[in-house]
Amino acid sequence: MTYKHFTIETDSDGIALITWDSPEKSMNVIDQSVIDEWDKIIDQVAGEEAIKGAVFTSGKKAFGAGADLSMLGEMMGEYEKLKAKDPEGAAKVLFEQASRLGLILRKQETCGKPFVAAINGQALGGVFEMILACHGRVLANDPSAKLGLPEVKVGLFPGGGGTQRLPRLIHTQEALQYLLQGRNFSPDKAKKLGAVDELVEPGSEVEAAKQMIRDGLKGVQPWDEKGFKLPGGAVYSPAGFNLFPPANAIYRRETQDNYPGARAIMKCVYEGLLVPMDTALRIESRYFAHVLQTTEAKHMVRSIFLSLQALNKGARRPEGVAKSEIKKVGILGGGGFMGAGIGYVTAKAGIDVVLLDRDMDAAEKGKAHSAGIEDKAIGKGRSTAEKKEALLSRIQPTIDYGDLSDCDLVIEAVFEDSEVKKAVTEQAEAHMRKDAIFASNTSTIPITALAKNSRRPKQFIGIHFFSPVDRMMLTEIIMARKTGDEALAMALDYVMAIKKTPIVVNDTRGFYINRMVLRYMSEAYNMLIEGVPPAMIENVAKQAGMPVGPLALNDETAIDLSHKILHQTIRDIGEKAVDPRHVELVNTMVEKHGRLGRKNGKGFYDYPDKPAKKHLWPDLKTLYPQQDADTIDVQELKNRYHAVIALEAARCVEEGVVTDVREADVGSILGFGFAPFTGGAISYIDGMGSAAFVAMCKKLQKKYGAQFKPNKLLVEMAKTDEKFYDRFNPETGEPQKQAA
Repeated sequence: MTYKHFTIETDSDGIALITWDSPEKSMNVIDQSVIDEWDKIIDQVAGEEAIKGAVFTSGKKAFGAGADLSMLGEMMGEYEKLKAKDPEGAAKVLFEQASRLGLILRKQETCGKPFVAAINGQALGGVFEMILACHGRVLANDPSAKLGLPEVKVGLFPGGGGTQRLPRLIHTQEALQYLLQGRNFSPDKAKKLGAVDELVEPGSEVEAAKQMIRDGLKGVQPWDEKGFKLPGGAVYSPAGFNLFPPANAIYRRETQDNYPGARAIMKCVYEGLLVPMDTALRIESRYFAHVLQTTEAKHMVRSIFLSLQALNKGARRPEGVAKSEIKKVGILGGGGFMGAGIGYVTAKAGIDVVLLDRDMDAAEKGKAHSAGIEDKAIGKGRSTAEKKEALLSRIQPTIDYGDLSDCDLVIEAVFEDSEVKKAVTEQAEAHMRKDAIFASNTSTIPITALAKNSRRPKQFIGIHFFSPVDRMMLTEIIMARKTGDEALAMALDYVMAIKKTPIVVNDTRGFYINRMVLRYMSEAYNMLIEGVPPAMIENVAKQAGMPVGPLALNDETAIDLSHKILHQTIRDIGEKAVDPRHVELVNTMVEKHGRLGRKNGKGFYDYPDKPAKKHLWPDLKTLYPQQDADTIDVQELKNRYHAVIALEAARCVEEGVVTDVREADVGSILGFGFAPFTGGAISYIDGMGSAAFVAMCKKLQKKYGAQFKPNKLLVEMAKTDEKFYDRFNPETGEPQKQAA
């Protein structure tokens, strides 16, 4: 029998070597055709007397990347159609589809013949679940050969038996940590914990797997043996009593119970370990079918997997422009924190870097920043001395603008001062090649205004990095009024080369991400002024799914920067453009108390010397009369955080600042962590429904002010409860419709 995705070769010992190598794909992924073929392969191995056992390996460099999540989208589309006609029948079909892979893998482990996985590279998600259903596992001792079940990160959980086999294979506590965090096992950790049986030299895993079968490996899983005991102890035992209560508490603390997938993991493991494997798999499948139907899972899969994947592949790249060959990048202000960070990620991508600053001490400081990052990575086993030296060899500190003459791209990252930026732009352009692109990393000054300093505005663009550059995955690309396709294409090619996620936005004050961040912090100011206890402001933000409270975030960005922005806005636009109460608050913090934020050790929080932890400034609650926390509606506070940010995102869509709703969602999550369980700021509105969202905002507007006034686009959409992803369908490939 021949297969599309697999080949089978049986040797003289009766060991079948099954090699998975899907044609025309760089990575093996599970789709319906793979599942169908795997089902038939199990039957073939079990049915042919000449086959004594099977070794399962991959023909790709990486073993496999998990399931094709678009398959789940198709499954849910069919379910919704059937549900309209026959809800009960639709539920039955969904359950059967959700349980199919798990049942096939159960057949694999109970067919009577041993399967051994010869794992040559990374294996994640459903692919790792296929491996867990094998009776033996041999892993190449290669740092890139990582194993894991990351489904929780996209709103799901392992639905192919992963929540049942992993805690039967390794200690329950360890299994819960890996399942709930979506962490990967390194080869050493996988062996130490018992997730694999052997670590071998890369290239020898197939022979080692065959040897396990020759040595008499049984085709029976430990949990199917009589007298099997769980590695972490039974649920109803002293070990279980010591594990599950604190595990539930930690789960609540880390997720705020916002993620149905994570909640299902806790339930699957707890309930599944109480019963035999066949019943446990049925429990898992029921929860999986339920989670698939949740709004959170649908939107997280769409934004954090499908949309993110599309953007990382250049979904917004203009057609007809040849791919840029970026060999050298110049960075103005390369000795500063941002400039040095940009230099590091550029050099790490294998691109030569010119770090230019006002003097050599400053420029060398920028190079030292990269050395420091690499030293920390070496200490954690994530880099080597050789890799560090290779990276540093690509960085050239300089004070000579002439060194920019062969750069393909020059990025300006100097101080946020229009005159300083004007001076360095003019000096750089005097030495740059005619076809080179100039980019500004400004975070506050409109790109169109800065482009006026350029002699070639078509080749001028904004590339806004987030701090710290080496850890933040998002980059905003800002189009000035005259920016051309060549500049956009190179900016996208560069951002993809340094392995960041790009979103393309049109020019406006604050661009896209900062507009939402400012709304988030501004609403915290309102709450503080209203007398909401500071601790409640922070804690409810975390309950709403935000990774950092707004007051802590403001400390990180610096309160004196907020002070400058407010006063600059007054100078630029007038006093009516800002809330005078906010001006009074930041004036009090900065001018009266000298509290600038984390950078001077005191802001909304105090920052004592380590090992002491930061804590809210005790006198903060004395600035305004305090409300009784027990009388405050927590859900309303959550709604205020979500609504004020989502409204700003909707305004950006209406104004044409964001022209692709996928970017609006992905940007809000990666840019500052907007409640990932919602799928992003625009998906939050779609999940609630535009009619319900507008109704909620009108109530909040009446009670708290104009920041909650729905924009015209939303009001129009609410009349028919229209969704953004219907009105502005990014899948059509057409430019976004007129907003309103």
